[in-house]
Amino acid sequence: MGKNRLEAFSDGVLAIIITIMVLEMKVPHGESFADLAPIMPVFLSYILSFVYVGIYWNNHHHLLHTVHRVSGPILWANLHLLFWLSLFPFATGWMGENHFAPAPTVVYGVVLLMAALAYVLLQRAIIASDDGPSVLGRALGSDWKGKSSVFFYVAGMVTAFWMAWVAQMLYVIVALMWLIPDRRIERSIRQNDAPK
Repeated sequence: MGKNRLEAFSDGVLAIIITIMVLEMKVPHGESFADLAPIMPVFLSYILSFVYVGIYWNNHHHLLHTVHRVSGPILWANLHLLFWLSLFPFATGWMGENHFAPAPTVVYGVVLLMAALAYVLLQRAIIASDDGPSVLGRALGSDWKGKSSVFFYVAGMVTAFWMAWVAQMLYVIVALMWLIPDRRIERSIRQNDAPK
C-alpha cells in the first residue's frame, strides 16, 4: 500500500472525529448571551480537543513524509493511533458536560496519554521499516517534547482528583508545546534530500 492511501484514510478519520466533536455541542434554548453560559464548559473542552486533533493531524502529515515503504506494523500502529484519537469526542463530551469534574478529567488525560504513546509506537514502526539510517530516527533525537508530554499527562491525571483545574492547565501546556509543528522532521528531510 502506498503512503498516500494511508494518509487519505487517516485524514478522513480525523475529519470525522472533529465533526463528531462539534455535533456534541447542543444549541442552547434561548436567544440571549446568558443562555450560552451553561454550554461554556462543553465549548472550552471542544476548543482544547480541536487543537489536539489539529496537532496530531499536522504532525502526522510531517511524520508520513519520512515513510518510504508502508509495512504491516506501520498500518497497525496507525490504526492504534486512530483508535485513541477516535475516543476524543467521548472524553471531550463527558468532561465538558460535567464541568471538568475529576473523573472525566482523568479519563480525558488517559485518552491524551494513550494517543501520545500510540504516536510513539507509530514513530518506532516507521523507523523500524527503514532500510539503513532512518530520517525520522535522526530527526527525533532525545525527543524531550514527547517525554515531557507523558510527564504532564500523568501529572494531570493525578492532580485531577484534588484540583481538576490544575490538570486542565497541564493539558493546555502540552497543547501549547506542540502547537508549532515539529520542525525537526522538516530539517531532517531537507538534510537527507540535500545534494551530497
